[in-house]
Amino acid sequence: MASPKRRGAGSLNQLCAFQVKAAGEDEYGNVTVGAWTTQFTEPCRLMAKLGGEGVFAGRLQGTQPFIMTVRSSTRTRGVDGTWRAVNARTGETYNIKTNVNVDERNAYLELLVVAGEAS
Repeated sequence: MASPKRRGAGSLNQLCAFQVKAAGEDEYGNVTVGAWTTQFTEPCRLMAKLGGEGVFAGRLQGTQPFIMTVRSSTRTRGVDGTWRAVNARTGETYNIKTNVNVDERNAYLELLVVAGEAS
């Protein structure tokens, strides 16, 4: 017998740090992009989807997409494709592709994230 799908806060069994690249100015007033800086850490659930392989710079590179579920808040609703997430427990980095309020109730958000891509 298959176990029922976990729902609610108990299914958020991972911890991810959401990061954005810091922007600044050099001595000439040009905008520079700095290192990734952590904005906040949030419990999440990672559900793996079917992966794929692509050829980048003449090399075969595997990517693994995930659906990341987080609680909806003002912080998480502001996350977009310029951000990335880092699993605080494993150190794995995920590039964020989309941020969607699937159930339209503003309880949880689902983010399409991909591991194995260059940031």
